[in-house]
Formats: sequence, structure tokens, C-alpha cells
Amino acid sequence: MSDNEPIQAPETLEGWYVLHDVYDLDWTSWWSLEEEDRDEIIQELTIWLAAAAGVERGDSAAFSVVGHKGEVMFVHYRSSPEVLGGIERDLRGLAFNDFLVPSYSYLSVIEVGLYEAMAMASLRLAERGIERGSKEHEEAFASELEAQKDKLAARLYADIPGARYICFYPMSKRRGEAVNWYTLPLEERRRMMRGHGAIGHKWGGQVPQGIGGSVGLDDWEWGVSLYADDPLVFKKLVYEMRFDEASAKYAEFGSFYVGVRRDEAELARFLAENSGE
Repeated sequence: MSDNEPIQAPETLEGWYVLHDVYDLDWTSWWSLEEEDRDEIIQELTIWLAAAAGVERGDSAAFSVVGHKGEVMFVHYRSSPEVLGGIERDLRGLAFNDFLVPSYSYLSVIEVGLYEAMAMASLRLAERGIERGSKEHEEAFASELEAQKDKLAARLYADIPGARYICFYPMSKRRGEAVNWYTLPLEERRRMMRGHGAIGHKWGGQVPQGIGGSVGLDDWEWGVSLYADDPLVFKKLVYEMRFDEASAKYAEFGSFYVGVRRDEAELARFLAENSGE
């Protein structure tokens, strides 16, 4: 790549918008209520959660957070930020909201990077003799990407995985003095992401992943959600990723949130007993 050649951003495809919404609970006020009042509030909350999870376009789930970073995390998949905002307003309208203390939130949109798809599309167009930069190339390239979008729809518009545990964390690519991901040529980024993706695929059967792009939407560049029935695999997967070149040199990580999935019945039991299990 010459010094004058512009850095090329990768193409991405987007699906559901995602909100991770974390709250502390005012347990003192909660336990000051009469049991009958608590039961009514829990019933209203679980009806809301069932309705939120049962929508045709999107999904919702609740998790009890392990550790002091929060008590409850709601995860919502929806078609737009406006719809996510409506979910937040609906929650604020519940009696349970009087006991919630906002702790953390993160907005992203499910994203699939097209490093490899772009390379293959460019190769196929070159083989057909279509000149890069021409109108024909732009139209053909757009058609290739649209075909990829159809193939990837199941990943872009999936439900929240039903695994027992969630591990959520935000991350960015480094832009420091020594190394800067955003000044690397596309081919170099593609090479590293190919290796990075190979590790993810290796664990894919045990750890479904939701990668949300958040450039321009929140404080970090991606929000990563890992799901598993055995939380130990979070440690093993992330540890292996740390040795990958794309992470070892260029990745920066925010706080990690681990939670236990609570369906309506389990959420009710968690709030009624405050037992943690």
C-alpha cells in the first residue's frame, strides 16, 4: 500500500439493535414492603418480561448479575433505538421501577464483519474483468454484499441464546502511540481477523456469541456477549483470545459482567427469596 492510498474501512452488515440494561436494587426498601405487595409487583414485572420476550421482532431476557456491578441485567434485541427506548419507558412505568437504581447500560447493533466476503467479492469481480471504481463494479459489489446479507440473516436477527450464563464486555481496537489498528492496511487487518475468527469458531458450539458494533453509539467500539451453560468456558475462550495477535496487540477491554439467566419463574423466585440461586 502506498503512503497516499487511503485506509479502507471494512464493510459490515447490521441486524438487531441491542441494549444491555443493568440495575442495582434497593433491597432495604424492597424488603420493607408487605409480602402481598411484593407479590403483586413481581407479578406485574414477570408479565412485562414475558411480553417483552414474546415480541415478533426481537427478544428480551433477564439475568441476575454476579458481583457488585449490579443486581439485574435486562438484554433487549429490537429493530431500532426508538423501540429500545420504548422498552425502557415501559419498565419505568412498572411499580418495580421504584426499587431499581440505574447502574450501567450499553447500546450496540448486531454486526457481522465482511473481511472475507469483501475479499472474495473483489476477487470474483476481478476475474470477470470488472474494473475497480467503475459504476459497474459498485453495482456488482453491492449485489454480492446483498447476497451475503441473505446468507447471514440468521446471525443478524437471531433470538438471545438460551444458555444459562451470559458474559458481556465492551472492547475497542487500540489507537495508541506504539500500535494503531486504524492505520493498518485492510489486508493486514483481514489476516489478523481471520485468525481471531478461527478461535471464535472453535468455541462456537459451546459459546454462542453476539457481537454488537457500537462505533458512534456508545463509549466503546464493540459490545460482546458470550453465552454458555458452563461459565468456565468464558475464562478459557477469552484467555485464548488474549494470545491472538489481533487481541494481544490491538484490543482494549472494558468491565466484564457475568449473569445467570432468569426466566419469569426464576426471576420471581430470585426477588421473593433473594437467595441467589
